[in-house]
Amino acid sequence: MHPAQARGTLAAVMSALEQAEELFNKLTRAEKAQLLQRAVRDIGDAFPGIENRADVCGGEPCIVRTRIPVWLLEQARRFGTSEADLLKAYPTLRAEDLANAWAYVRSHQEEISRQIKENEAD
Repeated sequence: MHPAQARGTLAAVMSALEQAEELFNKLTRAEKAQLLQRAVRDIGDAFPGIENRADVCGGEPCIVRTRIPVWLLEQARRFGTSEADLLKAYPTLRAEDLANAWAYVRSHQEEISRQIKENEAD
């Protein structure tokens, strides 16, 4: 993208955000709550620190900045591996990454169990 186009795109986004803020300020508290509920539903399946990309690990959920799938960490945990041992085994991991992985597992138990089973067969 040409720098001039990038500036134009950025300006359009900023303008849209300014307009949204203006409209938001005109809403009642009940309308703001309703809007917030819609936004939460829309982004509800987003998990910080976890990404699904088709070009990384076949699209399985992984820890950002790594190629470490969440199912692998959960499988290790089920086998009794401690968080300290996981952090030693995977030096790129941080404690925050494990907390994000466990939150993802809690919300996607069936998916993670299926991925563990599929990968045990390999």
